Amino acid sequence: MTMKENRQRLLSLDALRGFDMFWISGGDSIFQVLAKVTGFAWATTLALQFEHPDWNGFTAYDCIFPTFLFMAGVSTPFSFSSRLAKGMTRSALLRKAIQRGLILVVLGIITNNGLFEKPFSEMRYGSVLGRIGLAGMFAQIIYLYVPNKKYLYIIFFAILLLYWAFICYFPVPGCGLGEMTMACNPASYLDRVLMPGHLYKTIHDPEGLASTFPAVATGLLGILTGIELHKPEIKDSKSRKVINMAVAGIILAILAIFWNEVFPINKNLWTSSFVLAAGSVSLILLALFYWVIDVLNFRKWTLFFVVIGMNSIVIYMAHRFIDFNYTSQKLFGGLLHYFPSSISDIGGVLGFIAVEWAFMYVLYRNKWFLKV
Repeated sequence: MTMKENRQRLLSLDALRGFDMFWISGGDSIFQVLAKVTGFAWATTLALQFEHPDWNGFTAYDCIFPTFLFMAGVSTPFSFSSRLAKGMTRSALLRKAIQRGLILVVLGIITNNGLFEKPFSEMRYGSVLGRIGLAGMFAQIIYLYVPNKKYLYIIFFAILLLYWAFICYFPVPGCGLGEMTMACNPASYLDRVLMPGHLYKTIHDPEGLASTFPAVATGLLGILTGIELHKPEIKDSKSRKVINMAVAGIILAILAIFWNEVFPINKNLWTSSFVLAAGSVSLILLALFYWVIDVLNFRKWTLFFVVIGMNSIVIYMAHRFIDFNYTSQKLFGGLLHYFPSSISDIGGVLGFIAVEWAFMYVLYRNKWFLKV
């Protein structure tokens, strides 16, 4: 793990990564506090989009995690081709992919449990970072040894179909075949049997081992998109790339809607229909950002998000270890005390975001980038 600046980056990808991470770094609180202080129907509707469904269903908040994993995939063809051009061997790239995956697993365990705070039997081993690490690692390994795009598409859909068959036909003791409740589904059952420590929801872990399998498909979708973006412009213009991503996003959305009828969209289980639904959003968002930033060349507005996107792992972990709210209260709490509670509540959220962003900007200005 090193800290240095990566000079070969796609600006639209960094901006979208920052946009994605912004919503779990305080951005979601903006709509929640607006709904609280105004009671407006539109604010309440938007606030509900920043909550996860209890089980089946799909909201905007469900897109944040898979979009990050998708973007990790998008960057893979760029980084791998660059390293191969510099003389790095495939075996060295394999070691790098495995190293990155394992480091993220360890960071996820530390983020969940701290260092030596709990007995091993009471620790939670599944994590967001761990899933990004494992799913991204296996997607990169597949890409490394199966570079043919046609076969990557076959593997992508094979993973989705195999997972569907697994959920429908793997027997769970005491449950009917194909049941998809939290207590009765094969993914949660295998996690209860195989995963050490405790699960996030006791009988189920949304970042369990079994549901990491379809998450590999999310990483592969990002890699397939990255392959298209990495094409020389003489073969495929930037505008054509935007159209291709947007059309692919619409097609995946239609497929997800139909598949949802027999295999519900469910982030907790990372169902195949969820992969398609979240993938459609990721593709359309990337098409929009790529069009505005790389085709129309509107770049000045991106700084706010790029500062976050360039250190995405840091911003995810930072709020677990740094009390930004304490600093925000010390800087702005006294002033906000003189305003009505509605303004004070909104100002408190904006102050928190400002402090957090200022911390990230210091890292950005000093070119301190955490690269795993």
